[in-house]
Amino acid sequence: MTCDAPAPVGAPAETEWRSYGPKRRSTRVLRVRTSAVLVAATVLAVLLVPPLVQLDQQAVDLAAKLRPPSWAHPFGTDDVGRDLLLRCVYGLRVSLLVGVAAALTATLVGTAVGAAAGALGGWADRALMRVVDTFSAVPHLLLGIFIVAMFRPGVWPVVISVALTHWLSTARIVRAEVLSLRSRPYVDAAVSGGASRWRVAVRHLLPAVLPQAALAAVLMVPHAMWHESALSFLGLGLPTHTASLGTLIQTARGSLLAGQWWPTLFPGLFLIVPTLAIAGLAGAWRERLHPRHRSELML
Repeated sequence: MTCDAPAPVGAPAETEWRSYGPKRRSTRVLRVRTSAVLVAATVLAVLLVPPLVQLDQQAVDLAAKLRPPSWAHPFGTDDVGRDLLLRCVYGLRVSLLVGVAAALTATLVGTAVGAAAGALGGWADRALMRVVDTFSAVPHLLLGIFIVAMFRPGVWPVVISVALTHWLSTARIVRAEVLSLRSRPYVDAAVSGGASRWRVAVRHLLPAVLPQAALAAVLMVPHAMWHESALSFLGLGLPTHTASLGTLIQTARGSLLAGQWWPTLFPGLFLIVPTLAIAGLAGAWRERLHPRHRSELML
């Protein structure tokens, strides 16, 4: 009767060793490259298709309504005869604009609040964190609906709504990073040399947290796009005549119940694939910043 010898202390477990093997590493590289290709294709489609295709995406042709995919219309047509491929590209353009603008705005607000809370400390830190906790207690979608309801339907009210509901995680991340940096020797040396809190925050703390803030902004883009699509699907975001992925899915509900699958499938793919590709690149970036905390990338 034999038994396996115990693994030496400190030796990595078998599952951990396998996760860093050549096969897993090659799979990770393939996923990163695929994500990069999909993101590049998304950007090229958004930038090049509208100028190159000289067609009106709002043109109505009732004689060609709800036609299935064909050579003339690769994605088919919607319930009023508009080309779905062109509508999906315009919808992706609007959704990507909302996602990027909202992510940048939320990152700026969250970085400012988190850096101020971590650098000032004391009562300022406690007060700012109580504000963060108060906003976190309200569901994002409910707060977003409340903010959008105060404005007329449009792109920028949706950007404001998404930004004001997504800066909280960035504020917490930046605050935690600033608190860890405050104990570094070079920060103590700057304070001992007579540098003010403002100068220490601007010259030493803020540049050190910018990579974390940039990563948070990239990770927030897919979340913001999904949030915009949810608001538009509920009829509270963009007007129904504006092509966004949420409005396209919302207007295609009746067609899906009638058996026409293409008006719902292709806008859904235009939403799912780019957001997962962006999340995959952000995950690779996060692994570079924190190599000890590797995470499985998604596509």
